[in-house]
Amino acid sequence: MTHRQHPIGSGFTAASTADEVLAGIDLSGKNVIVTGGHVGLGLEATRALTKAGASVTVGSRHPDRAAPALAGIERVDIDRLDLLDPASIDAFATRYLDSGRPLHILLNNAGIMAPAERTLDARGYEAQFATNHLGHFQLTLGLLPALRAAHGARVVNTTSGATRICDIRWDDPHFTSGYDGHLAYGQSKTANVLFAVELDRRWAEDGIHGYAAHPGIIVGTNLGGSMPADQMQAMQRATGLVDESGRPIIDPESGKKTPQQGAATIVFGATSPLLADIGGVYLKDNDISPLDDAHDPGAQGADLIRSQNVVPHSIDPRSAGRLWELSEQLIKA
Repeated sequence: MTHRQHPIGSGFTAASTADEVLAGIDLSGKNVIVTGGHVGLGLEATRALTKAGASVTVGSRHPDRAAPALAGIERVDIDRLDLLDPASIDAFATRYLDSGRPLHILLNNAGIMAPAERTLDARGYEAQFATNHLGHFQLTLGLLPALRAAHGARVVNTTSGATRICDIRWDDPHFTSGYDGHLAYGQSKTANVLFAVELDRRWAEDGIHGYAAHPGIIVGTNLGGSMPADQMQAMQRATGLVDESGRPIIDPESGKKTPQQGAATIVFGATSPLLADIGGVYLKDNDISPLDDAHDPGAQGADLIRSQNVVPHSIDPRSAGRLWELSEQLIKA
């Protein structure tokens, strides 16, 4: 896999926006699902994709709350989806399959980050691993018939540079001991990448490609909603994300982006013709990321965003296959 993990010269930059990436691309007749497509990066992706002609189904835990954010955007439907509830995931997938529509693009975008206390889903699984990875894994498998019916589909998992700080804890993925919210978040983001790698290996012959997209670091999304406000503010100051007055510092080359810039790499993975024959890769700054040789265990503060390139443990094909098998076991339990 590593031979694919090098930039291809897309022509875009870290500062490019979702609209710029989609310029000249016609998505008329294409069906898209965006989890969390009513807030943050998901909302920006929804706006840009519908502007390019796509029809988007937004998965939201609270459709009534999502509706005002999506008001006025054409070709958008909202359906209930709770990634911590296996029954809700299955019901969402069944409703979509029953509609008879092919699915051309699946954006596994919703997520939570670094709760101070270890929380669990109904099955007893650590909430970040369950929400960010297992819920999306179950959803993607449930939607496989619709992805196949598209005769050319893409699955894009929103990941993070935090994948650098934690591999999969194979002996204790649910952090039953030594819980650290940031490490658990890093593990879930590593899982997003490994999932894309193995999905592409298994499904590319069906015309389905997988990607993991790192959007950058964006202040003001809903991702950190599970973190205490004071902890979030301290983290933003420590990493230089905000100025003294609390306003976001925008510096795309260092990964600090607007929501429109952050959504760009996600829609790049979903639509770029440059990726037509390339899958199973980690994307950054609207291109394929270069590969760094080492990861950053225990990185904190400003060091956490020193580099956001992919690291070997995140794209290891053996780990990708192992995680797929583990995930199948966990969602059946």
